[in-house]
Amino acid sequence: MALVPAQFVLPLLIGSVVLAGCATKETKPADPPPQPVTAPQPAPAPALPECKDEPGKSKTAAKSKTKSKTKEPECLPKGAENRAAGPTGPAAVAPAPANAGGYDLSRNKPVTDSSKVVAGEGTQVKGMNDWEGEISGIPAANSRFTKLRIGMSEKEVKDLIGNPTDEGQYITGKMFIPFYFGSDRIRWEMAYKGEGRLVFSQQSAGSSAVYLIWIIHNANDRGYR
Repeated sequence: MALVPAQFVLPLLIGSVVLAGCATKETKPADPPPQPVTAPQPAPAPALPECKDEPGKSKTAAKSKTKSKTKEPECLPKGAENRAAGPTGPAAVAPAPANAGGYDLSRNKPVTDSSKVVAGEGTQVKGMNDWEGEISGIPAANSRFTKLRIGMSEKEVKDLIGNPTDEGQYITGKMFIPFYFGSDRIRWEMAYKGEGRLVFSQQSAGSSAVYLIWIIHNANDRGYR
């Protein structure tokens, strides 16, 4: 039997051990990626009721409670929820437009001189008995003109708001139209101090009846034509 030299035995033994270790080693699966941890969301605080005035408690006692830093508030001051909502919140109320007799005058500009008002710059409206007219300016505070409607007769207007400070008539360009006998040939104007002027139109040629066709709001009106 042939003998293997010693210098070949040691490498063969080492190679056998390495191969055996490789054959028995198992491949470990890759670890799953860590999942992000989400912090729990706090529950919304319950809405506080509105504070009510309690009889027998002074205002100073109520103020001393609001200054305490350790005690949580048990209610909200009146109107606090509406103030927190801001001007765009549901409780915000848009300012009401200026009105007279139910007419929307929100686009009207103030009148400073009643004698220089130009027809057509106000709000065109349709009034009683199909009369069409115009309303200029912005009503003064507590103006009696807000009771009026276009198409009212002169007598009805005076019965509602009283007599004017000054009044008088003037003719229009329709007076010079040949063979024209319709309305608005003559106008009657009434001036009310601190409120403005009212203009009435003649119903037809030869008639003494006049009807309101133009309301001019002017809080600075002197009351004289």
